[in-house]
Amino acid sequence: MSKSPRRAAVSILRAWEKGHVYADGLIERHASRNDLSSADRGLLNAIVLGVLRHRRLLDHWIGKLRKGKLDHETRDILRVGLCQLLILNLPDHAAVFETVELGKSRGRGLINAVMRRAASSRQKLLDTAELPPAVAFSHPDWLYNRWKKAFGKDEVISLMAFNNAPAPTIACLNPLTERPEVPESDSELELPTGYFEVEGKVPAELLAKGQIYITDPATRHCVDLLAPQTGEKILDACAAPGGKAFLIAAAQGSGKNLTCTDSNEKRLPRLEQNLDRLHIIPAGIEAHDWTKPAPEKWHGHFDAILLDVPCSNTGVFRRRVDVRWRLQPEDITRLTRTQTAILENALPCLKPGGRLVYSTCSIEAEENQDLVASFLARHPQLKLEKQHQALPHTDGTDGAYAALLVTNA
Repeated sequence: MSKSPRRAAVSILRAWEKGHVYADGLIERHASRNDLSSADRGLLNAIVLGVLRHRRLLDHWIGKLRKGKLDHETRDILRVGLCQLLILNLPDHAAVFETVELGKSRGRGLINAVMRRAASSRQKLLDTAELPPAVAFSHPDWLYNRWKKAFGKDEVISLMAFNNAPAPTIACLNPLTERPEVPESDSELELPTGYFEVEGKVPAELLAKGQIYITDPATRHCVDLLAPQTGEKILDACAAPGGKAFLIAAAQGSGKNLTCTDSNEKRLPRLEQNLDRLHIIPAGIEAHDWTKPAPEKWHGHFDAILLDVPCSNTGVFRRRVDVRWRLQPEDITRLTRTQTAILENALPCLKPGGRLVYSTCSIEAEENQDLVASFLARHPQLKLEKQHQALPHTDGTDGAYAALLVTNA
């Protein structure tokens, strides 16, 4: 088995193209299978995510450098090579030689010619000012047009540029454990109290002891609006993998009044393991599909409910690099039906005077403000107390939406 991270990158891109698995899972599988060193694992990650982030621009460059059809594997090899040369800025000789070595003998001449042409015309290729923005920033046309209408041209360019930047690793301290010593950081990020940027390797010991949790600061907005109080019975309805359940338990001082559910029973073991590692023992962990009515035992049972619903993930493109190429306009409409059903089925579980927070990691009004307004129009017993929309390019975090709905007592 080859231990070349570049060859592994081509294999991953071929598998990803078939649509079976997410890129991060493929990267982890190939890195482990090939027993890659830490440095090679980092290179593999950078190449694969770089190709997926800049896929449309890379294909534009290939079209400029090579006229005519290419087989799928040769195209992926050229994507890997041009990513190294023009995106990651690796030395020309290494990028060219290693890329040529990836090709079959009959195709190496073509790969060599394209790579050398790219190296000699680097500055011209990198000048993307005259390209359509959706090509220059590698987003589908329909998303660019949708966001241009919602935010304006300058804003959407800033948003797409943000989506293409590698995401930092952010850790949150666990207030339920002893506060650890954390490495000093030169990070320029403005982070909330209790958060810090992890530079280099994630501190494995702190993670194993449950003293930190890896999460983006945007995840806190919905829990801040929920404002969990000690002694309240709270439901985290879409809880896996446990990041927001952790924040709820941290705010309450324990998980003893927290019920966690998820629609996918296969995700429950990971949820349970994460909470256990974070020293949280919830009142219960169960599988329940909230597009269906809630069990009678939960009706009128909870003081507060968090619904962090399945969504389009358009606020987390810098972390979920697959999504922009998988998502279709009709998916957003389909998701709003799911989101509405979850809201309708969770509402009866609130006590009189209870509160519900609806949350997504989407930046689409259709899934957020518009959906909440439509829900409120059908339920006059509810009022919108507060809502918050974090936008990646303005907040410098993942995109996230949260709305606090309060029932009459």
